[in-house]
Amino acid sequence: MNAEKKAVVLLSGGLDSTTVLAIARDQGYRPYALSFRYGQRAVAELEAASRVVSVLGAEEHVIADIDLRVFGGSALTADIDVPKNAHDNTENSGIPITYVPARNTVFLSFALAWAEVLGAQDVFIGVNALDYSGYPDCRPEYIDAYEKMANLATRAGVEGTQQLKIHTPLMEMSKAQIITTGLSLGVDYALTLSCYDPDDSGSACGACDSCVLRLKGFAQAGCTDPVRYRQT
Repeated sequence: MNAEKKAVVLLSGGLDSTTVLAIARDQGYRPYALSFRYGQRAVAELEAASRVVSVLGAEEHVIADIDLRVFGGSALTADIDVPKNAHDNTENSGIPITYVPARNTVFLSFALAWAEVLGAQDVFIGVNALDYSGYPDCRPEYIDAYEKMANLATRAGVEGTQQLKIHTPLMEMSKAQIITTGLSLGVDYALTLSCYDPDDSGSACGACDSCVLRLKGFAQAGCTDPVRYRQT
């Protein structure tokens, strides 16, 4: 493994970001995992992220503290009910209330800062444009624009010592393809948590948009999801 091939990997502890960590390692990168305690309802995802790092490995795992609850505006950061079984009502009527305003922009900014300190050229993020919830900051045009901005925003970029690349290996994959890829790389999805509204024991609700997409992906991949669900 190239000792200088460092990468910052955004790791929520969910299915997608865990798969991305495995992909980065498989591609020969030395991963530096970055998670966030941002005031999210599902704080159990940070426990999942720690479990994932303990098994898959990372050079370092940083959990950064920010508090997006001061703005609210999302069912994940404010006193708003997480929608359940919304997929039964409409194909997609717009951006859902589980969208956290500017979250990926905030997260990528932290990743950019850490990458510059590490001397890393690469950031990995698990955004997806197929089986996803319709978030505007998961689209390829957003990632392209952010990458252009990032290379104008740092001392390393201006001095020519860093040319940042944002990797989105899941962008065009279905959830089933993501799961199949992860399993081929030895990912144990029992370590992960994707639910927007888990209970205190860490059991997934089985009815939020994230759970529905995950369960559908496992079914299409011909596998059983190994995490605990309160309902299915």
